[in-house]
Amino acid sequence: MSDLDSNSSNAGQPKTAERHAEKMAKKKAARNKIMATKTKTGGLLVVNTGKGKGKSTAAFGMICRGIGHGMRVGVVQFVKGKWETGEKKVLEAFPDQVTIHTMGEGFTWDTQDLGRDIAAAEAAWAQAKSMMNDPSYSMVLMDELNIVLRYDYLQIDEVLKTLKSKRDELHVIVTGRNAKAELIEAADLVTEMTMIKHPFRSGFKAQAGIEF
Repeated sequence: MSDLDSNSSNAGQPKTAERHAEKMAKKKAARNKIMATKTKTGGLLVVNTGKGKGKSTAAFGMICRGIGHGMRVGVVQFVKGKWETGEKKVLEAFPDQVTIHTMGEGFTWDTQDLGRDIAAAEAAWAQAKSMMNDPSYSMVLMDELNIVLRYDYLQIDEVLKTLKSKRDELHVIVTGRNAKAELIEAADLVTEMTMIKHPFRSGFKAQAGIEF
């Protein structure tokens, strides 16, 4: 590049920077105007669903955030009874803030016992309701609740009634694919994980640090 070309390029930079600053200032003003209207706080009903990976992972990320803010959090796992998960081992390091109840007995094709699956789901739901009613908890995660609702091990009407009547300041997180339409309608925040690629389809089995 010649000196003339270099000087021309440098000469254009201040104008570009000035336009960028003006553009960002307008965006900031618009953003501030929007944010000024957001005044509500309080407990949310959060649903992570979809066929993609990451539903429980995202939920446990929220649990970690809650711990970081000094909250007491509760976790009820409706399905993953047989798995020694990494998140459980980590959260056990915070016994004063975290209570974990792993109450599932594995996936329904593992137990092959309908009555046993329903009993496990009902016991887990009772524990979840107990945590919801305990004012010391600020956040409760119902991991894989959507799975037992899908198989009608719990009645969706009862679950919705309980979730809708939760304490105003309590955050509740529900995970699992195939969330019921009624639950999605009732939720404040719904995220659908979309699967684009998954190593399972290439012959990989579940691995520590990735799936559990």
